[in-house]
Amino acid sequence: MGSLKLFETKRIRSVWNEEEQQWYFSVVDVVGAVTDSANPSAYWRKLKQRLIAEGNQTVTNCHGLKMEAQDGRMRMTDAANTRELLRLIQSIPSPKAEPFKLWLADVGARRLEEIENPELASERMRELYREKGYSEEWINLRQRGIAIRDSLNGEWKTCA
Repeated sequence: MGSLKLFETKRIRSVWNEEEQQWYFSVVDVVGAVTDSANPSAYWRKLKQRLIAEGNQTVTNCHGLKMEAQDGRMRMTDAANTRELLRLIQSIPSPKAEPFKLWLADVGARRLEEIENPELASERMRELYREKGYSEEWINLRQRGIAIRDSLNGEWKTCA
């Protein structure tokens, strides 16, 4: 299954890996989107060299996958899953990548706060559901359903 994702107005090729249950994205497409480079392939080659020289393992985790090229043919391209792609973007020295890096730092900071105080995660979940337009009644039912499921799973684990 192949798909095309958009980053602002840029096209990002992607492929769903059924076995791993995750998306893989074209690294060259993402590099092009966050750098506005005239030659994203050359930019990626140079970035790969720099990362390898630094001992960064992210490049090792990029896989060659066949994706449809601009000419319509299936060609091998470096692809990365979401986790590795986020790590790569952090290594790109581009002003256009800065808002994304700031967002990642914000998400990381919030996650650390939630580890310290799990109630924050619950409240953040409620806020996200409100932003999506769900009613308070639906949100309460959802939270109750999650609690019941967790309790049931705990019971099943003790029985097994």
